[in-house]
Formats: sequence, structure tokens, C-alpha cells
Amino acid sequence: MKYFLWILFSLAFFASFAQKLVGFSLKTDKDYLDVPVSFPLQHTGYNEDSIHLELYEVVNSEEKLVSSQLETGHTARLWFILEGFTPKNSTRKFVIKQSTGSFPGKSDSGLDMRRSDGSLTLYSNEKPVLSYRFAPMYSPAGVNPLFDRSGFIHPLWSPQGEVLSRVQPPDHYHHYGIWGPWTLTHVGERKVDFWNLGVGEGTVKFAGFLSEISGEIFTGFKVLQQHVDYGGKGPDQIAINEVLDVRIWNNSKGVWIIDYTSSLNTPLEGGILLDAYRYGGGIGFRATEKWKKENCTVLTSEGRSRIDADGSNARWCIVEGESGTRKGRSGILFLSHPSNRAHPEPMRVWPLDGNGGRGDMFFEFTPIRHKSWELKSGNEYALKYRMIVFDGNIDTRTAEIYWNSFSGMPEIEVESIK
Repeated sequence: MKYFLWILFSLAFFASFAQKLVGFSLKTDKDYLDVPVSFPLQHTGYNEDSIHLELYEVVNSEEKLVSSQLETGHTARLWFILEGFTPKNSTRKFVIKQSTGSFPGKSDSGLDMRRSDGSLTLYSNEKPVLSYRFAPMYSPAGVNPLFDRSGFIHPLWSPQGEVLSRVQPPDHYHHYGIWGPWTLTHVGERKVDFWNLGVGEGTVKFAGFLSEISGEIFTGFKVLQQHVDYGGKGPDQIAINEVLDVRIWNNSKGVWIIDYTSSLNTPLEGGILLDAYRYGGGIGFRATEKWKKENCTVLTSEGRSRIDADGSNARWCIVEGESGTRKGRSGILFLSHPSNRAHPEPMRVWPLDGNGGRGDMFFEFTPIRHKSWELKSGNEYALKYRMIVFDGNIDTRTAEIYWNSFSGMPEIEVESIK
């Protein structure tokens, strides 16, 4: 009882010394669901690391503490999750306060990351979400070592623990879970293939961690990956530098929300041409060996299925199949951001009779499917994706709301600034 009274006293004490920094409203022009929101702090006067920020939602004139996370960089931002379903034409009000010291009432978010055996694994409430492989994964015995690779995601687990990804399948040793090398490219007049590792023209490798972040709202990492060209004169050269930013968001809806952002630049003076081709870049996914034509389905934002999705364009695509979970099905809703090249984005989807008639599942958002893309020296290019990983089913309305929540945040209207 004394401890409970001390907590109440502590909360009241800290609240009394918390000073309002800024108030703002979020106004929606579409339906949202568990959308990550960031509030820019550059105009609020906040510039001290020693100042602790507290976010409150104002509901019926009362202030409810909301978990938040500070992200610094080019622009400092305060991140939080606009929890639950927020319908179109809604307004939700918030206030940011500042105080010295840490707030005693916050609990651990349950997000975590750990390194082990050449992989960095992200966790939510002790459940593994995904592993990023930074050490080389060597080819099976008797297989050409050109197929060795690092820099990919595997395993990807469903919330109930089903492994959804697959690496080094015997039919395609160069398939690595979730990854995105470029296939048909040209450096000058010379062709370079970074996808089909066995041809020996190039590869992609992990080159270093740039950051690792854990917090109340998201946990993730940034890494440098290099597309290495084997075929030029002299030593191997880096043709593309890729900064891969992966983060998982804290939410309570029984799904994983994962952002996958690839930022590209080329150090080559003459640049590199990513030729139009059915495979390459974006985000590729080789599914578990369990998924075959009999038990795996595809549904796109344009209503296409495995029969006719290949080569079509979509804002989102549901890839799901049979699993050993309690719900019997698991899957991924892939979301393409409107800022991506060629959005709505072309896809490569193995058809029902694909891969020797077995109907195995491969999916990819492929921004160069129909039109070549030239990366020029001195420029940076970004591709943004989100994965909603689920057990059971996701219907089209829910998929559409998740896409709304990824494609743009609600409008922020600042009410007062200190």
C-alpha cells in the first residue's frame, strides 16, 4: 500500500514540475490503424539532452500519458504510435511537456535486440521477430562458394512463431530470405549481375553497422551493404552503396509492423544503369518451403491473385499460406510507399505452375520491372516498404487501412509553442 501511495505521489510530483512545451492536434483525412507518428521538434525550443520529454493525449480534458521515443539526427523528432483505429475526419489532441530527470511511471516496451552466431535478432516481448545476417552464410557442402552471402533477413517469424522465410533452397541457392540485389545492370557497356551469384559477376555483402537503436516505440538498426562488381579491370569495385534501415514498431494488435528502407548511391563516376527486368532490387521474399500452390495465396490492392498478379502494379500485396500456428495460416502484407519509384509498384510473383510446377512462393516489389533506372553519382535514392506480419487472415479493408497508415501520417496542427 505504501509503495502504491509512493507511486501516486511520484507521478503527481513529476507532473507538477512538468512544463508544457507544445500542444498539437492530429487531423485525419482517411482511416488509420496503429500508425507511427513523428512530431518535429525543431520549432519548439527543445535542444537539451538533459530535458526529458513526456507526451500526453488529451481526452475529455484529461491528460493520458503516451509512450514516446526521441530520435535525433538531421531533425529531432518525437515518435509515438497513434494507437487503435482512428476513423476519417477525426481530431486527436496531444501535449508535449518537459521535465528534468526520468519519468518513474513508464514501463519497459518489450522491444530488444541481441547478437548471436553472426546474426542480429530483434525481439518483441521475448518473441523473435526477425534476424539480420551480418556474417557470411556459407554454401552447403559441394555447392559453389560463389553462393556465400551476408546482408539479408532470415528467419522472419510470425507472431505465433512460424518461420516464414527460406534461404539457399536447392532450386535457387542465391535466394536469401528477404533481400534485394539488382539483377541485370550495366556499368558502362559491361553487364553486371548481383542477384545470380553463381555467374560470378557480382555479390552483395554486409560492410558494417551504422547504428542500433532500442526504445519505447521502435527498435532497429542501420547497416551499410555493398554491391560489389567482380568484372572490372583491376580489383573488385563497389558499384552501389546501400544503407538498409530496418525497424520494428511497438504495437499491441498481435501483428509485427516492420519498416524496411533501402537508400542507394553509387560511387562510380559514370553511374550504373539498372536495366528493366522482371527481377531486381526493391524487396524480395522467398517463402517457407511449406507454401505450395495448394495452400498459398496472393491478393493485391488491385484485386489480382497468383493467377494474374505477376507483372502487375500494386500499392500492397498479401502473401499468405498454411502454417503450424493455432490459427492455421500466416502471412505478410507488403506495403509500397507512394514515394517509391514506379509506384504503384510492379511485382514479380511466381505463378501457380512456377518453379518446375511445384507452385513455390516467391514475391518481390520490382521498381525496374518495366522501366530502367539510372543511378547517377552524387545522388541518393530511397525505396520504402512496410511489412505487416500476421497469423490468421487480413481482409482487404484492413490491408487498405494499414496502407493508409504507411502512405502518410495524419496532418499535424500546432496549437501553441512555448
